[in-house]
Amino acid sequence: MAAELDTLPAVHWCGGAVLAAGRGPYLVVHRATGWAQRWADARTPLARPEPMRTGTRFDLASLTKLFTAVAALRARECGLLELDAPASRYVPEFGAAGKAAVTVRQLLTHTSGLRPELPFHDGHGLELLWSQAPLPDRGHRYSDLNLIALQQVVERVTGTALDAWLHTELTGPLGMTATGYGPAPGAAATEDQRRPWAKADRGMLRGVVHDENAHALGGVAGHAGLFSTAADLAVFCRTLLNGGRHGAARVLREESAALLLDPPGLGFAVDQPWFMGELAGRGAAGHTGFTGTSLVLDRATDTFLVLLATTVHPVRPTPPESGPRARAATRLARAVRGPAPARASLD
Repeated sequence: MAAELDTLPAVHWCGGAVLAAGRGPYLVVHRATGWAQRWADARTPLARPEPMRTGTRFDLASLTKLFTAVAALRARECGLLELDAPASRYVPEFGAAGKAAVTVRQLLTHTSGLRPELPFHDGHGLELLWSQAPLPDRGHRYSDLNLIALQQVVERVTGTALDAWLHTELTGPLGMTATGYGPAPGAAATEDQRRPWAKADRGMLRGVVHDENAHALGGVAGHAGLFSTAADLAVFCRTLLNGGRHGAARVLREESAALLLDPPGLGFAVDQPWFMGELAGRGAAGHTGFTGTSLVLDRATDTFLVLLATTVHPVRPTPPESGPRARAATRLARAVRGPAPARASLD
């Protein structure tokens, strides 16, 4: 697994990457390769590329959605919201244009009927979401809008901004000091963001959110905007595998952790071979992010895999390619033998 990681910058899958994998309380692999920044812009390599380090922070992109899902479950545990209540109960504006019956659970499972995205980056505010009618097909349709709407729900019911709620309820108690919204000085560079390949002209991005809509919405968004390290995400994975507890800190009830990870997943994707490889098929849960990030949790063997890479540096690939993610997960699946250890041994 680690040997293949070292080949990824050479085959131009990414500029650099950090891998973390473990079982139970053990971090078995924690390795960095390549560069945190290799290009000054899309055409100009740096004379002295900056090496990637295991502690380098990454723009998590859509892995942010997992944290927003946890934020919602914590609000539920506090008695502030119900999963099967209409989101419009908490955010009346959301109920316009035929969305009055869309539930919090449907936002979390991408079954709301909302289209994948809207052009907030063209100068629009949330009124663009309020006026958006759902599509007739209410089957699964992955949408950033679901988590943008969920952010508004969490903030209304808690009376707290999403970034502050996450710090108070999750990252603070777990000691995840490298995890938070930007700016994030020293983070791995992402893209030389320019039209026509991007939706905005912002130049080389480093330490500021890559997602154009998250940037337009102020940098703190339910679908994108968080930065973190592989080590912090390993703590996040361990916590969920251990039913919401890590060390002395409990941040979720076991029931809530199970709701996140059980099919169909709340915020999490379940059993997706295209990035989970052979870990898929037995209830593995995880997610990917557009900037090159991913994580997978396998409760069957109590293992986790975090792969953070700069696949959009210096520009986004067309089309994106997830083969290295799936292969890393398959190598982990083949390396792990036997069932998960007893829960009591995890802390």
